[in-house]
Formats: sequence, structure tokens, C-alpha cells
Amino acid sequence: MALRQIVKEGDDVLNKKCRDVVNFDDRLAMLLEDMTETLRQSGGVGLAAPQVGILRRVVVIEIDPEEGVIELINPEIIETHGTQVGLEGCLSLPGKWGIAERPYIVTVKAQDRNGKEFTITGEELLARAFCHELDHLDGILYDSKVRRMLTADEISKYNDGELDLSDECYIEDDNGERIYPEYDEEEE
Repeated sequence: MALRQIVKEGDDVLNKKCRDVVNFDDRLAMLLEDMTETLRQSGGVGLAAPQVGILRRVVVIEIDPEEGVIELINPEIIETHGTQVGLEGCLSLPGKWGIAERPYIVTVKAQDRNGKEFTITGEELLARAFCHELDHLDGILYDSKVRRMLTADEISKYNDGELDLSDECYIEDDNGERIYPEYDEEEE
């Protein structure tokens, strides 16, 4: 395993659509292992292959180290429910945060490292990570989807507990009813 360099905003690879994985081989396994190590070292929640310069439809996500890494090959979103509006960041846009709307529950169809198809459903942060990382595979960065970006002053105040964003960050069910009023995020 090896750490890979995370591509930063401004690199054209982040704006390109990725190709499907067709070979489920040792090279794919090495990429998945390298991406997992890079993700863990970065402190993020998810990492898509274009973020390490590879234009393939490959994603790794780790919300809870005890539950392990979710590997998604050729993923696609097949179902969504509800709405969540919350803070979102990106390893390719370090130090930037925005308030983005995403589905509250997301179901993804993907393949594992051996090519076997499966589905997985996530809610809250996992649902947000699914959407965020799959956007990367289509050359879309989260900052193009935000309601607004936070200023450096707002980020500093939020980190110091001096800024309340609960009026802008919330979760709603399919009927538009708020599930609870506050929502905090980790950097993805």
C-alpha cells in the first residue's frame, strides 16, 4: 500500500467524467488499498479515484473505522428519500466549507472488488458521502451544488463554537417535515 497525492482544486482531472472499471484485478485491488490508506491518513470520510488522479469509477468511504471501509466500484444512485441540508467539505478543496442540500437516505448499486454486484443504503453522513463521492466520478465538485460557501471568518467562528448554523442546517423527511433541527458534518 502507498499513500497517493490528493488532487486539489484547479486540476482538470477533477472536472472529467470517469470511465467504468472493467478489469477486476490486482491493479484495482492496489488502487483500493492505496485509496483507503490515503483516506485514513487524510482524516476524511470519502475519497473518489479522480481525487488521486485516476479516471475510474472507484470510491472508498469510511464513516466509522470499527465498521470498516465501504468500497464502491461502478456505483450509481438508484433511490433517494428526504432532504438534509448541512455543512460539506472536500479533501480536494481544503479549508473550504459550504452548506449543501443532499438526500437524507440514499441507496447505491455498485460492484465489489471482485465484480460482484450489491446494493447499500445509507442515511445522514453516509448518504451525503455517497452523493458527494459519486459526483466526483462525474466531474462535479460540491462547491457547484452549495447554497452558499462559508467565509473564512464563519469557519473560524463555527470551529470555535461561536456560530450557530441550525437555522440553515436541517433534515426533512419526504413530506417536508423536519426530523430534527440541527445537523453537523465532518469533512469528506
